[in-house]
This record gives sequence, C-alpha cells and structure tokens, in this order.
Amino acid sequence: MNGEPELTFYQKTKNLVIGHARSHEDPQLFHKLSLVVFFAWVGLGADGLTSSCYGPEEAFLALKGHIFLGIFVALATAITIFVISSSYSQIIELFPAGGGGYLVASKLLSPSVGMISGCALLVDYVLTITLSVASGADALFSFLPPGWATIKLPVAVAVLLILIVLNMRGVKESVAPLIPIFLIFLATHVFAIIYTFVVHFRDFGTVASATISDVRASSSEIGIFGTFVLIMRAYSMGAGTYTGIEAVSNGIPVLREPKVQTAKRTMHYMAGSLAFMVVGLMLGYLLFRVQHQPGKTLNAVLMESITAGWNGHVGYIFVLVTLISEAVLLFVAAQTGFIDGPRILSNMAIDRWIPSRFAILSDRFVTQNGVLMMGGAALILMVFTHGSVKFMVVLYSINVFITFFLSQLGMVRHWWLVRKEYKYWFKKAFVNGVGLALTAFILVSVVVIKFFEGGWITIIITGSLIIVAIIIKRAYTQSLLPLKRLNELVDAAERIHSRTVPGVTDGNVLPKMDPDAKTAVLLVGGYNGLGLHTLFNIPHIFGGSFKNYVFVQVGTIDAANFKGTEEIEKLKLHVSHELDKYVKLMQSQGFYAEGISAIGTDAVEEICETAKKIQEKYPNAVFFGGQMVFPKDTFFSRLLHNYTTFAVQRKFYQQGIPFIIMPVRVELISAL
Repeated sequence: MNGEPELTFYQKTKNLVIGHARSHEDPQLFHKLSLVVFFAWVGLGADGLTSSCYGPEEAFLALKGHIFLGIFVALATAITIFVISSSYSQIIELFPAGGGGYLVASKLLSPSVGMISGCALLVDYVLTITLSVASGADALFSFLPPGWATIKLPVAVAVLLILIVLNMRGVKESVAPLIPIFLIFLATHVFAIIYTFVVHFRDFGTVASATISDVRASSSEIGIFGTFVLIMRAYSMGAGTYTGIEAVSNGIPVLREPKVQTAKRTMHYMAGSLAFMVVGLMLGYLLFRVQHQPGKTLNAVLMESITAGWNGHVGYIFVLVTLISEAVLLFVAAQTGFIDGPRILSNMAIDRWIPSRFAILSDRFVTQNGVLMMGGAALILMVFTHGSVKFMVVLYSINVFITFFLSQLGMVRHWWLVRKEYKYWFKKAFVNGVGLALTAFILVSVVVIKFFEGGWITIIITGSLIIVAIIIKRAYTQSLLPLKRLNELVDAAERIHSRTVPGVTDGNVLPKMDPDAKTAVLLVGGYNGLGLHTLFNIPHIFGGSFKNYVFVQVGTIDAANFKGTEEIEKLKLHVSHELDKYVKLMQSQGFYAEGISAIGTDAVEEICETAKKIQEKYPNAVFFGGQMVFPKDTFFSRLLHNYTTFAVQRKFYQQGIPFIIMPVRVELISAL
C-alpha cells in the first residue's frame, strides 16, 4: 500500500483513453522545435497544399462540359493565391508574434469586427476538419471496390473520433512523421503534372484553339454574361483552395529566427507549390478529358488515365501510393481545424465573447472544451451532409473570404492611419488594397452565386453565432459592473491597513501562530472586492472567534498564460503578490496570517489538495468562500460563470471539511 487513493472507474477510463495528467513543472512541456523554411513548409503548408485534392475538382466539374474555360479558372485561382499570400506577408511583418484573422481584425478595426471574423473562422475550421476527412475518405475509397462505398461514411466518422481522442491527449503538430508523407504526395503529383505536360506538349496549340472555340460557343449559348457567371461559379466552387494560407501567420511562434523572414519565405513556398498544383491538375483534367466517375475522385481518374499505358503493375502501384498519400495528408490536414479552432475559441473566451470555460485547459494542458466543440460540430456536419465534399465546398468558401476581407480591410486602414509616420506606406497600402478589392469582389460574387445553392446555410450559422456572441458579451459586461463597484473595497482596505494596531506593524513584532486556535481559511481569486467583502464579513458575523487567517489562492493555468515557462513564473509571482496584500492587511490588525498558493489547471482539485495540508496544520480550521449571487440562477448564468465555490463545497462535504459560503448578492451591490 502506498497510501494513494484508489482511482475510480471514470479516472481509470480517462487515463486509458486520454492519458495521465501532465505537470506544469515538466521541463519538456513547452519544448518546441523551431522550424526552418523547409520544415515549416511541411508542417504549416500541408493544409493549403491538400486543398488541391478537392478545390480544382469542384471547380472543373462546375464548368458543366465547358472544360476549356477551366484555363481561365486555373489562372484566376493562381493569381488569387499570390495576391492573398502577398497580403498576408505584410500581416506577418506587422504581427511578428503571430496574427490570425481574429487578432488582426480585433486590433486594426475593432473588437466587434474581430468577433465577426472569429465567428467566421470557427465555422470555417469546423468545415476544414469535416471537408479534409471527407475528402481523405473519398481518396481512400477511390481504389477500393465500389461495393465498399457503403462504409465510407462510418470510416470518416471513425477517423474523426480518433482525431478527437488524439487531440484530447494533447497531440500537437509533429513535422518529422509528416516529411515522408508530404514528400511522397509532392513527388507523385509533381511527376504526374510534368508527365502530363510532356506527353501533351504538342497539343497546346490545339488547346488554345479549342479554348477560343469554347468561349465563342458558350457566349452564343448562354451569352457573355452567362459565360462570366459560369466561370465565376466554377471559380467560387474552388475557393476552398485558399483556406490554408492563414496557417503561416498563425504559426510564426514555432518558426526559426529570424521569424518574420522565415515566415515570409514559407509563405512563398506554399503559395508557389499550391498555385503550381492547382494549375497543373486543372490542365491535367482538361488534357486527358477527365470525367466524373461514381465512387472516384477526379485525381484518381487522372492518375489512372496517366498510367493507362504503363506496363505491369507499375501503374497500379503509382496510383495506389498517390491516393494513399492524399488520404493520409488530408486526414493530417484536419489537424489545422483542431489546433486553430480551439485557439480562436480560447482567445474569444478571454475577451468574453463566448463562455470563459473555453479558455480552461485540461490536466493534459489541452483546451478540452474547444476540442470537443470543434469535433462535435464536425461530426454533426459529417453525418448531416453524408460526407459530401461537393456540398461542403459550397458552405466553405463564404466564411474564408469574410476573414480575408476583414483582414485586408484592417491592414489598409492601418497603413492609412500611419501614413505620416511610415515612408513607404503607399506601397504597403497598395498591396493590401489589391487584396481588399479582390477578396471583396470574390466575397460578394460567392455569396450571390452560392446563396441559393446552400450558401444561405453558412450565412445563417455564422450570423447565429455572431448573435450568440453579442448576447454573451453583454451578459458578461452586465455581470461585471457590480464587481467594479465592489472593487471600491480595495481602497477601503488600504485605509484600514494604514490604521495599524500599536506595536504590531512597526516591523519588530508580528502576531504569532496558535495552531489550536480557530482559523479562518479564505479562498480568494485575487486581491479584489469579492475577496475583501468576504473577509470583512467573517469578523462581522463571527466576532473575534478567529485568531488565525489563512488565504488560499490557485493560479489557474489557462489559454491566456499557457505560453511558456516565463508566463507560468509570472503567474506564480502574481498569485504570491496578491496573497501578500491579504496577509499584510490582517497582520496590521493584530492577527496571524499567511498565504498559501498553488498552480494548476483545475482550481477545485488544487484547493482540495491544499485543504488536506491546512487541516493537518490547523485542526480547528473553517473554510470560507465568497460567491456572487445573481437574481436568477439560470442555465445561461451557469454556462457563463464557473461557480467554483459550489464545486469546492460539494468536494468538502464529501470529505467532511467545514465550509461556509458567504453570498454576495448582485442587486445589493448595484444599490450601493
């Protein structure tokens, strides 16, 4: 027997599936591999590059037989990639610590506009997860017998569940295992594209003539405007191609110094490889006259067409390796949504746009609520759409361009505001201005063209999320107003501190501890009005019963401070500093006082562990905790506020520890 409590069935199951708790003292917890350009291209470019597995296909199929118009779509897509990547290169310069759409819009426009960008990104990342997994399943089943198609959706759901569990365990981007998969994917696709160009080198003249003929035919058939709409529709169907561009600006913290130069070079690598892949595949579809075949992706049909004349099993093996590399890399690309989605949720939670619990970390130092939210939403979408890549692509591109548009708008506004301070502001503003004009045009076009095809669903979902965020923000603002008034007690405490007991606070004599005396143990969340209100009520209600005062504060590690060992040390110092104020206040009044701090992800568990040690030292200890009491205890109020005090009370009740909740009614504070 080692004296440790026996784990419950739930705890054993949790440790088996998710893993054992990690310690914030672990020196390897914040270990990160700084990435040079090549490794950054692999680690951050996978999501963008794999979009070539579904973006060009949906664009090509949307041409409805006018395949030679695909040349215009391919060129327009390539130009868009370079314009957006150039614009984001300037975002990298302005936000060298990392800047995604939520941060850029919040800082350069307004917090409310940032919230809109954040909501659009959340929906976008849910679609990233679902679309990547669904597209990976399509690639995987393209070389399997047609009869197996009935289990494609269950396989996709199973992959999603596996990814959720892996992310609950705290799996992060790992570049090393990706390198061989990435290189195989790149080698097979580049070879296929170059092979296509070589084989059809003499056909390019014919292609040019056929393109002119196709333009004339479509113009006479549906008119010039109709031809333009057809091209724009195909272009918009391939808009999912651009979704991974933001990943580089988000991933700056893991790059090798100098980070900005490394990020910009990585952006160039990703933009160049993605543009080459999109144009090459679109021309490959055209040159081989690729047509949709049930149960197969266009890439699978293209690879089969390329290898049709090859001898032996070489062609089959090439197709097999190509499609497997596509599937695996697509499954890995879903990680972008599982990593960046919870990150945005936590940032919005810190800013009080969504419930603060989304900034809380699990004992594996994972934003568990965010992972569950993103994974759960992706599962619902996967089942609802039956894993249809075609339908999800319709939903996809609108939100992508909302974020792009707001980011470019923020950058243009920034350059205009600093025009008197920055010599080359016009050049910078011009680049972002082109990006703004292009993304605005595409956003409007995509909304108009896709609205009745399912785009309205995305608008309703994103709009609903925005409304919910506004309601939550307003609720937090209203609930924090009484706390601001309550914090006036801090000034009162300073005045009390200045009125000291003679002979106690002259620096020579301090009150002595009496372990057998009654001890008030107060749980605090910082030196604030709530803690002081609770402290002042103890002698008011119980008189001079308590001779010792012990203050307990847990520094909660959440998404806001989980950035490195330096941030954790700052948290420890902050907690210690806050406790010292309470201790000095009570010492000045002739009481023995001490502060006890703890650091962890779960405040309740840390308090319970600390309570056992306190009881051993002070047998006559009584625990106190202050709790804000709202006029109505609703599901909404419980969702927004964590009610840690009640959770501690339940734990203490089971352990037989005396605990008294000191209520602080909101309406009484408002009346002060």
